[in-house]
Amino acid sequence: MNSTSPKAWRDALAAVAAGFAVMTAVAAAGLACAGAADLQGGAFPHVVAAVVVMAAGGDIGVTGDAGLLGGADASLSVLPLSVSLAGALTTGYLFLRPLRHRAVARPRELLARGARSALLWLVLLTLFALLADHTFHVLDSGSPLEDLGNLLDSSPTVGFRADLPATLLFGLLWILGLLLIALLVSRRAPLPAGLLRFHTAVRPAAFATAVLLVGYVVLGLVVGLVAAATQGHAARTLAVLLLGLPNLAWIGLTLGFGGAWQGRVEGPFGLPVPQLLDRVLRGPDLSTLDVSSLAEHDGRAWWLVAVAVVALLATGVLAAVRSPAGVRPWQHALHLAVALALATLAVCLLCRVQARFGLSLLGIGDDSGLGGTVELTASLWRTTGLGLLWGAVAGFLGALLARPLHHPGRVDEPDPARRTP
Repeated sequence: MNSTSPKAWRDALAAVAAGFAVMTAVAAAGLACAGAADLQGGAFPHVVAAVVVMAAGGDIGVTGDAGLLGGADASLSVLPLSVSLAGALTTGYLFLRPLRHRAVARPRELLARGARSALLWLVLLTLFALLADHTFHVLDSGSPLEDLGNLLDSSPTVGFRADLPATLLFGLLWILGLLLIALLVSRRAPLPAGLLRFHTAVRPAAFATAVLLVGYVVLGLVVGLVAAATQGHAARTLAVLLLGLPNLAWIGLTLGFGGAWQGRVEGPFGLPVPQLLDRVLRGPDLSTLDVSSLAEHDGRAWWLVAVAVVALLATGVLAAVRSPAGVRPWQHALHLAVALALATLAVCLLCRVQARFGLSLLGIGDDSGLGGTVELTASLWRTTGLGLLWGAVAGFLGALLARPLHHPGRVDEPDPARRTP
């Protein structure tokens, strides 16, 4: 197909526009459940745009101001991965759909398709970034601090604005990474002839790892919906599901295979759900978040280990089933080890949380009294190293468990009873 044909551009526009539409819908629903629809000053569309920009790889800066006689400090670094995942699945599927009946694709064609999608992605991301700009008054009307601030022209505010150059740079990396991953995990998407030899080594393990991550999100969704229906606070629970479900689900995966995170929660705000995380991390000093620390507060945390073991073994079997029969167990172990280590590294980087807001006005309140801090970062070497180890074990055992199964490339021994003389 001609790379400049109207149909080629329509396909790219459909994929990109559908991705942004889904992200907007998920972000709006999540923020509405969180109560953001009631924000004053027409802030809701701006907040939705900011969440979509963050989910699409953009950079949102948070600013604070308390005038000449006060001080304010604010920062935010968190990815709403529910919104990101919804957009990624939609855009990736529609990007690959026109290629599904092809066996081989020319490198120039794939590059052209990627370039069109990236260009349109940046155009829409720019529009959302321009809308992601708003300022809020921090204190409620009628409060003593608000009256004093107005008298001294020091009414504290906090706002957000997209950093357009950084947004376009990170957004470009986001969409290119998405398209590359889509090609890696898809079994039917064509590759250039020169890359077909990597099909066996890369695609089965990449697909199985992607299924593992999505499967954890689905499991978390089921658990979250049950919690919303049975434990109250349904709106708050739905808000977390619609905005940050993969953040929690993928952290749960890393904890299940022995990983650890470091974090702290101070001040009036913190991690919304589950409350168990907030209890472990609450305090002025960094705390270690792992299965042991969770189990000290709730023994059911050990179920994370059992679920992770079963899920990883299933991942190893799936990778082996989708591989040709000639791939040896140690090769399965190597392939899945690399795939799971890279996935774990991505989870560690994507699920980091850093949020801070501090306010002081004429000595009334300070950064800790009228503000707060939330931090959560992975113990990178420990968690990624265990991902590598578990991938090798799951790949090797999965290859052994998959031997009785029929899978692509399997050649059965001929049945002696059916041989003709």
